[in-house]
Amino acid sequence: MSEQNHVIHKDGQVTTDKVDNAIDKIAPDEREQILQNFDAFKGYLGKRIAMGESIGLGEEQMAKIAEKVADYLAAREEPRNREEKLLQELWNVGKEEERHMLAHMLVRLAQGTTPNH
Repeated sequence: MSEQNHVIHKDGQVTTDKVDNAIDKIAPDEREQILQNFDAFKGYLGKRIAMGESIGLGEEQMAKIAEKVADYLAAREEPRNREEKLLQELWNVGKEEERHMLAHMLVRLAQGTTPNH
């Protein structure tokens, strides 16, 4: 597969407009397995975030990708559990800035870290 089909390029450049295509390529049974359980969803996100960190992506770049993923899920997937339902409802009522902050929080949640205050 050519690099032009990827969301993240070898040089660390992020192409968020390809997120939908990348999600669509996940097999339906694998997608169901990821979304069925919130811990599995967090684990999946955590692995993808660790991969992004390993190639030098910062939290802001990952949050932008998380926003696109959340847009996709809110529009095309039914929540499979209470946590996903809450996230979808928060996403749907949030303004653009609030959604961006929620994306940052999801990145940190999947990383298992908390911000320094």
